[in-house]
Amino acid sequence: MNLKDYIANIEDFPIDGVTFRDITPLMADGDAFVEATNQMIDFANQVGADLIVGPESRGFIFGCPVAYAKNIGFIPVRKPGKLPRATASYKYDLEYGQNELHIHKDAIKPNQKVLVVDDLLATGGTIEATINLVHQLGGEVVGCCFLIELTELKGREKIKNIPIFTAITY
Repeated sequence: MNLKDYIANIEDFPIDGVTFRDITPLMADGDAFVEATNQMIDFANQVGADLIVGPESRGFIFGCPVAYAKNIGFIPVRKPGKLPRATASYKYDLEYGQNELHIHKDAIKPNQKVLVVDDLLATGGTIEATINLVHQLGGEVVGCCFLIELTELKGREKIKNIPIFTAITY
């Protein structure tokens, strides 16, 4: 099954000159969604993950079924003000401004093997921040897993010495 067949390419969205890779057709097709998720589960098994961490919000879409299939926990990484208990946070730069991510301080045990799962690897800012949060809590990131990687944006360069899986590359 060619998973690219289930990605809609929307030209000039959200701004002129950008091709948006819409994953909703893949999510809407049961066979394609299962295939993509199974590839991620296989990678989780290879790296020995015992916890899945996913950044808001599309990391939840793929991270939760991977965690469920492996019978392990899922930890959300969220924007400020979304988590109700004490959090660790990490601020990072965007092209125009800053962003910040949070994780519950008690979400990860020291040396726990964590797989970060998200839908897209683009510039790598969100994943770099997520990795830093896992490290703040004493976890070990054993891999990063994505549905799509946009190679021209070089996000992979921000993920040093960590195994990476992508189901689809552009």
